Amino acid sequence: MCGIVGYVGSGQALPVLLDGMARLEYRGYDSAGVAVISGDAVTVVRKAGHLEELTKELAVMEVLGSTGIGHTRWATHGAPTDGNAHPHRDCSGKIAVVHNGIIENHDVLRARLIREGHSFSSDTDTEVVAHLIESIIEEESCSLISAVTKAVHVLEGAFALVCIRTEEPGCIIVARQVSPLIAGTAEGMGLVASGIPALLAYTRDIVSLEDNQIGEIRAGSVRLFDFEGDEIPVSTVRVEWNLEAAEKGGYEDFMLKEIFEQPQALRDTMRGHFDRQGRVKLDDVHWKPGVLERIDKIVVVACGTSYHSGMMAKHSIEHWTRIPVELDLASEFRYRDPVLDDRSLVIGIAQSGETADTLAAIRFAKEMGATVIAVTNVVGSSITRHADAVIFTHAGPEIGVAATKTFLAQLVALNTLALYLAQERGSMSRDKMTETIDAMNALPEQVKEVLAIQGDVRRAAKRYAGAADVLFIGRGVGMTVAMEGALKLKEITYIHAEGYAAGELKHGAIALIEPGVPVVAIVTGQKLYDKMLANVEEVRARGADTIMVAPRGDERARALANELFEVPSTKPLLTPVLDTVALQLFAYFVAKEKGLSPDKPRNLAKSVTVE
Repeated sequence: MCGIVGYVGSGQALPVLLDGMARLEYRGYDSAGVAVISGDAVTVVRKAGHLEELTKELAVMEVLGSTGIGHTRWATHGAPTDGNAHPHRDCSGKIAVVHNGIIENHDVLRARLIREGHSFSSDTDTEVVAHLIESIIEEESCSLISAVTKAVHVLEGAFALVCIRTEEPGCIIVARQVSPLIAGTAEGMGLVASGIPALLAYTRDIVSLEDNQIGEIRAGSVRLFDFEGDEIPVSTVRVEWNLEAAEKGGYEDFMLKEIFEQPQALRDTMRGHFDRQGRVKLDDVHWKPGVLERIDKIVVVACGTSYHSGMMAKHSIEHWTRIPVELDLASEFRYRDPVLDDRSLVIGIAQSGETADTLAAIRFAKEMGATVIAVTNVVGSSITRHADAVIFTHAGPEIGVAATKTFLAQLVALNTLALYLAQERGSMSRDKMTETIDAMNALPEQVKEVLAIQGDVRRAAKRYAGAADVLFIGRGVGMTVAMEGALKLKEITYIHAEGYAAGELKHGAIALIEPGVPVVAIVTGQKLYDKMLANVEEVRARGADTIMVAPRGDERARALANELFEVPSTKPLLTPVLDTVALQLFAYFVAKEKGLSPDKPRNLAKSVTVE
């Protein structure tokens, strides 16, 4: 969740730290801080609030040193105060630590360390790590890397640790258990971060630490060790994103920029998956021939927005392959004792590839003998290393906390996967597959057409920005759109919004309808079109205002709409790709009308890397 940056080299650390932290502030903005080795001391500056508060503090100070670490925090243990902001130091003030994750046994360790004479100054679980390392060094007179290697065997939970020590100014020691951490080198420097955008200004060759690994980062070198202290080979991944892709590029907000990047994200995601003969390929397959023929059940696991893309995938996979599909929230999956075996296929969806619950779910699935396919936006992320096959979304870096282009890319990637499964099992005719691929290839230009209706969407946003509640309704795949549209609105506008299957209105939700309540209705699917219009009539009869998402030229929908978002027509199972864009714009413009930052919604972080 939090943003971590580290620098060691021949130059000044602070400018690199602040630059990287600015690029990662979307991962945590409750507080921020830096620690820089200055001679025989560690200078630490920390401030609650957004990064700009820290920057103001540093502007009137001189913080010099060529080794340092920085952190933007999303609070878990302890309120977002100056004292709880990272980095944290030991009693001597010579060791500094930043941390992403949760130390589950922090209370036990804190009590032990207090008995040993250590004094704590924060409410965080992270400070325990600094004192634990201090205790080990005092007892064994060892190096920082040796102390960290011993400490990780004591710590329980999820952590990405980055540590510095005044006696060893030329290195940064890092450790990973579950929470993501990457490293890189450039001329005269070594770098550490919790996310790729922080390093793009300096290098595109990234070393991703895996679980239970420790790293020693020096200027120009990265060495890796397992938790037993044995050195292991270093593998580098080339990142194809560039720095420009992580900047706003003239847009007012990252979210708006990323909404408008969606046509290209769809093209990039589909590129290379459809050959000239109309066959479908995945990015990376490690299973033996014949594996898919014996699959008799598919389970999709994901969280948040990715869960909604999984809802859509259930429709397309079942329709095209005739294999039953279960859909699970990754956070609940392991705890319901699911039935899995070697005839089960589990699809794990995670934009970052580091979502803790989804990673735990697919590890569990592997232990049960299931085959695993990962859908992710990040090459080299943890989820890819646990999967038997991977399909990448190639959406590029997404800085806005509310997922937009990664969600749309997931929809296309999952439909591609559904076609691949149908192809391998022979459950779909060649003509139907060709027709579907043609419709998918048309989506990028059709998304551009949806983006062109932003004037209509802005008008509706202005009209309903003061609403206290908004209901979203849909049927079939339209229910997926309704739930995603509601999530986007509540995420960035703080308006209470709920997505419902329209047929369920009479089973409770219709009691919420009163005059003037906005109801967003998704009426693009043709199969249940008449039933959907009947549901719209029901809410209008009770005084609701209706915002309709409908095919261009649909006069019946226009007659029932207080506001109308017209989208191009496509195949029914592909309609969520187009409908969603209109609702992304709606949420964005409502947030702007309310004077809120769509890029930094309160209490949310980009990647949920702890359970």
